Amino acid sequence: MATQTFQLFCIGNPLLDMQAKNGEKLLEKYTLKANDAILAEEKHAPIYQEIVRDYAVTYVAGGASQNAARGAAYVLPPDSVVYVGCVGDDELADQLRAANKREGLHERYLIKKGEKTGACAVVLTGHHRSLVTTLRAAEKFEKSHLSSPEVAPLVDAAKVFYVEGFFLTHGTESVLEVSKKASEASKVFVLNLSAPFIPQFFGAQLSSVLFYCDIIIGNETEAEAYATAAGLKDPKDLVATARAIATLPKANKARRIVIFTHGPKSTILVSSEDPANPKEYKVTPIPDEQIVDTNGAGDAFAGGFLGAFVAGKTIDECVEVGHKLGAMSVQLVGPQYKQPKVPIL
Repeated sequence: MATQTFQLFCIGNPLLDMQAKNGEKLLEKYTLKANDAILAEEKHAPIYQEIVRDYAVTYVAGGASQNAARGAAYVLPPDSVVYVGCVGDDELADQLRAANKREGLHERYLIKKGEKTGACAVVLTGHHRSLVTTLRAAEKFEKSHLSSPEVAPLVDAAKVFYVEGFFLTHGTESVLEVSKKASEASKVFVLNLSAPFIPQFFGAQLSSVLFYCDIIIGNETEAEAYATAAGLKDPKDLVATARAIATLPKANKARRIVIFTHGPKSTILVSSEDPANPKEYKVTPIPDEQIVDTNGAGDAFAGGFLGAFVAGKTIDECVEVGHKLGAMSVQLVGPQYKQPKVPIL
């Protein structure tokens, strides 16, 4: 049987999001920030049972890269996007598969028998979200899965690759293998910074991968964390930070693009081809009364951008499609997209 090929290949931590509204008491109890993303420590372990026990929980398929992959699949023709990650053999993984099917995303999970699929406690307070992740099976991903008969041909055939920064907490070897292959073959490798703690605490891993990156996506808090860790003069200057990353040494001679979103404020883009002239893309804010949930909005932007990029659109058009999908996402619960599908491209 012939192996299916896909244009976009995504890698990440598959997670089931457990969303709880009006979580102010949880923020206080577990010393969480209203707009942040962290890996669970021992002190956070009870939060998952507490949310189920004391709150009306909404379960949504999650994992940053998987959210973006579903977004890209949403805007692209069928059979365009594939996603790999590690899950357990449980009902949580089945819920992820069902969500992927709705958007037309194909997955090639590494399945760990006897393990639990990763989960993320999403504590919602107003329009803010605090993410507390327990990786479980997700951090059991093995680099050998990339060279398996099921996956290796997909890596070879893909034109664009996307990885979430969260994966660098345990899977840097896998990311380097894919990013080096992409760079050597003049394919496009895209990395999302994902959370402030990645540049703060996984700077060495991030730096090793940035060398092979063609496109880097992040938001204002991640940009500030990178700038602080790198010792840049003004950590809040998004343009200066984007320029610093865009002009870092690179494995091949292709351009590097850095994109920073900033919620309803303008999106900033700097290209290594013309770092002195950044681009600014205005965002049309969604009225407060129409915003349901901002969780996953950045992933939706990345998904829209990637989908348009794979479809051959200009970078300006890619950013605009990213904005459209992000706007759609915040009007729904969790990182989801309207059904039946709405033409975006």
